[in-house]
Amino acid sequence: MNFFEHQDRARRQSGLLVFLFALAVLGIILAANIAVLLSVGPDPELLIGVTVLTAGTIGIASMVRTMQLRGGGGQVARQLGGTLVDHDTTDPLRRRLRNVVEEMAIASGVPVPEIYVLEHEQGINAFAAGYSTADAAVAVTRGALEHLNRDELQGVIAHEFSHILNGDMRLNIRLIGFLFGILVIAILGRRLLFSARFARDSRGAAPAVMIGLAILIIGYIGLFFGRWIRAAVSRQREYLADASAVQFTRQPDGIGGALKKIKALYAGSFLTADADEVGHMMFGQAMGYQMFATHPPLEDRIRAIDPFFDPADIKRIAEQMDRHAQSRKAEAEETERESEARERGPGGLPLDADNLAEKIGQPGLNQVFMAAALVAAIPKQLERAAHSDEWAQEVICYLLLSDDDEVRENQLLSVAQALGSESEQQVRALRQSVPELPAEQRLPLLEIAFPSLRRRPERELLELMRLIETLVEADGRIDVFEYTLARLANRQILDALHPERVRGGGSKKLASLSGEVIDLLAIVAWHGHPDQPEEVEAALAVALDRAGLDRPEALPGLKDWPSRLDSALEKLDRLKPGEKEKLVNAMACCVLHDGQVIPEEMDLMRVVCGLLHVPIPLLESREES
Repeated sequence: MNFFEHQDRARRQSGLLVFLFALAVLGIILAANIAVLLSVGPDPELLIGVTVLTAGTIGIASMVRTMQLRGGGGQVARQLGGTLVDHDTTDPLRRRLRNVVEEMAIASGVPVPEIYVLEHEQGINAFAAGYSTADAAVAVTRGALEHLNRDELQGVIAHEFSHILNGDMRLNIRLIGFLFGILVIAILGRRLLFSARFARDSRGAAPAVMIGLAILIIGYIGLFFGRWIRAAVSRQREYLADASAVQFTRQPDGIGGALKKIKALYAGSFLTADADEVGHMMFGQAMGYQMFATHPPLEDRIRAIDPFFDPADIKRIAEQMDRHAQSRKAEAEETERESEARERGPGGLPLDADNLAEKIGQPGLNQVFMAAALVAAIPKQLERAAHSDEWAQEVICYLLLSDDDEVRENQLLSVAQALGSESEQQVRALRQSVPELPAEQRLPLLEIAFPSLRRRPERELLELMRLIETLVEADGRIDVFEYTLARLANRQILDALHPERVRGGGSKKLASLSGEVIDLLAIVAWHGHPDQPEEVEAALAVALDRAGLDRPEALPGLKDWPSRLDSALEKLDRLKPGEKEKLVNAMACCVLHDGQVIPEEMDLMRVVCGLLHVPIPLLESREES
């Protein structure tokens, strides 16, 4: 199952979830009406009132809870007591966690999520939360940091990235909102019973007790079905995420070792915080003795990864576990990892139109090593600034500075006017310390800066978007890299500000947007073959054949291409996931027509996929032999 099939599946499951939720609400309403019939007899007006009140209470509670979670994954992490991993942390375990998450994000082609640690939780657990990749957060427990080695931690994080990439996070947020609406009936009944205990007149309290008891029973009937829905939606997805983690890391012992350590650890994967509401999104079972388990049995998950698993090994693992050992090892592991990444060098995914769709959302170990190599090669002063809450905006400005002295001075003046003289001095200092940054490091630097960027107030982010446009237009023209960085930054900022508006796909087909498809592919072809109309026409023909569309009578030109591409991408984001797959494959055919891939083509692939909400993994450039 590839990324696009996962997106289709997530949409179907969302529809199923709404249907099951509606059935549960109907069941609660039916139970409430039966209670009224048994207590006061048939009274049409009262039955209608109870129906409206019950449905309204559930609906409003679900809507309010969902609105409370609009802050994204970071809000869920903070509600569980999570603390943000600082960019300048001296804790080697936290630094290792940050490096693993950044490598996974850059390898996958998504913004780096916020990173949290549940400091007071000694069990081994983790979760990813958010509406979209732009507002995602990854959180792990302190127990996971202290008990897992780097490979095991990487396996757990790869499992969580599977949920991020496959559309599971939005489903999880909806589950929280829906289940709270069902739970609120039981909460009301419990509170009514509690208040009745303090009534002065026992006779007067009796009706309140009976009503409270009836509401409580009705609420728990709903809760029974709500938890059944959650278990039905969640359990199979955990097997899929485990399998994706193995495919991502190519190390079954990583995630397998983490699951075995959960089995061996006295605290298991359980949390001390009340995790009933978010249990379905955790890496492992967060609470014991639940009516319906949100995760498959631990031994079944281990055997799916390691068919030769022997339960007798758990005792040996328990004896070997030393909670302080990882603190001693983390520093050495990170040094070794950086050295290994530099030695291996770039090793991304070769661009191949026949298998690209299968790799989207499911990158492999080569992409992880390439990401590690890219991050390790970024100059330290730029890396520190990108991680900093104070200077992340200035890093984006640095990336857009022109090589022309006069244009650059005008750009720096715009920075001073928008952000202040101190920011202008910081951008100037970054330019002086690193006059030229290799092309392959520029977009990863943007991804590293994004978690710090999105914590800025909305007003500042909107001002940054305007400043980016000003810097891009400073020389009166726009090149492909400027377009790519500006559009990706703006898209990520807007998605982070309004995550609830992000959609994985729409209902359109390529045939209904053939004009936009032709325009997009022609723009890609022209940038791959400047001043070669015959080659452009040939590349476009191959791409349109792959997309199943007819060739245009006249070849579109390159005039005003940024605004045309903006218009096309806005409409093409409404394509069905399967249609987006066809478009991405057609674009790969266009790029590979001449057997080589130049940086402009790579950047266009990246920005198109980014604006279509398709997480494209790291790709290799290919030169003509």
